[in-house]
Amino acid sequence: MGHREVNAPSVRRVVRDADYSWGTSAMMNLYSGTTDPFSHRCRIVLYEKQMDFQVIDVDLFNKPEDIAVINPYNRVPVLVDRDLILYEANIINEYIDERFPHPQLMPPDPIMRARARQLLFTMEQELFSHIEAIEKNLKSADKARQHIRERLVELAPLFNKQKHMLGEDFSMLDVAIAPLLWRLDHYGVELPKTAAPIQKYAERIFSRQGFIDALTPSEKVMRR
Repeated sequence: MGHREVNAPSVRRVVRDADYSWGTSAMMNLYSGTTDPFSHRCRIVLYEKQMDFQVIDVDLFNKPEDIAVINPYNRVPVLVDRDLILYEANIINEYIDERFPHPQLMPPDPIMRARARQLLFTMEQELFSHIEAIEKNLKSADKARQHIRERLVELAPLFNKQKHMLGEDFSMLDVAIAPLLWRLDHYGVELPKTAAPIQKYAERIFSRQGFIDALTPSEKVMRR
């Protein structure tokens, strides 16, 4: 297993969870929810790295028993790499980034890397913590939409000055926010005209081959 040669075919096989034989593959395997934004992050990283891996599609409404066995929180994504089992998207993605450092998605400088981790944490608190209310259509869903809209409007001016979240280079922060930006229509979050810079930024991310390849059929129809 390793990096793909230029123009060589890569093994990026997607299998249904019912067809997956647990413990039989030496390949890196990602248990991934087909509509889960956190799984989406991990798929983006795997495709950006252009490495060999296998995605095991998980039906979020009928999860296989394996998930609860390998992740005590019974959630996806879960990465299985031989004897190593990891869960939580940011942890999985940092492991992949360190093991396969090209292209590097976390800053090499310790100070910048710490700042990136702090921003990832802020993103979880300020944006992604509100997704559950929308997806489950809770009473707080409209308030959650408003909160996400306000945070994104605050973020928009950043992209008048730079191409990506950390500057000119695509990084793990762009990976982290991309699934939310892709789902704005699906979540019913409408951005005002003042957020035009972040919408242009989103289109740049969506045009990346790694992002396009990572989309599942269920995700492709989320955006008008």
